[in-house]
Amino acid sequence: MAINLAFEKRDPKVAPNTLRNGGKIPAVFYGKKQASTSITLSTRDFGKVWKKAGENTVVNLQHGTEEIPSLIHDVDKHPVTGEARHADFYVFEKGQKLKIKVPIEFKGVSPAVKDLGGVLVKVVHSLEIEAEPKNLPQKLEIDISPLVAFDSVITAKEINLPEGVTLVISPDDVIASVYEPREEVVEEAPVDLSTIEVMKKGKEPVPGEEGATAAEGGASAKAPAKKEEKKEAKK
Repeated sequence: MAINLAFEKRDPKVAPNTLRNGGKIPAVFYGKKQASTSITLSTRDFGKVWKKAGENTVVNLQHGTEEIPSLIHDVDKHPVTGEARHADFYVFEKGQKLKIKVPIEFKGVSPAVKDLGGVLVKVVHSLEIEAEPKNLPQKLEIDISPLVAFDSVITAKEINLPEGVTLVISPDDVIASVYEPREEVVEEAPVDLSTIEVMKKGKEPVPGEEGATAAEGGASAKAPAKKEEKKEAKK
């Protein structure tokens, strides 16, 4: 289903900031057989279309009786507000198939996750497909209920694709899986006994203190004896 979006031919004399201040944004459309054409869009209208269409829905650019089917190819956003500042539209040919990446949405409950405590691994978040613009899906839903054991996987070939849509990636590419969480064994580092300082019992002697060591005590005890010897000599 296509979405309509009105546009106006852009006046090259008007600066982009002047357009933005007036509630409009500059844009351009182009294609293999379509010359690059500068246009102007309503900021509000484009915001609504962009939110609804994304990059996978046909947007009919309309100007008077002119209608140009296209896809939103690129959008330049303001780094702070996220508001669109410029948009590129790709004009495709009738019957032309396009290769694009479509976002994946995982649905359902995995028994391996719910009952066995497994961890769901989303290997990819988008899938590359090929289709005519009218057949392009906005997203692909993937049921994870087949993941019943730790060795279960879902491959690309198991996905139910809409009519007219084909895979670009390998059918055997893994889309989702489950792994069994394992407890990590924490090994304690060996203790090096040579680095441990053994504390001595009792108070450590301090030189100069009274009664510090036996040697010091012996020296102080001998001093009075020498004085006594001197007194006897004088007599």
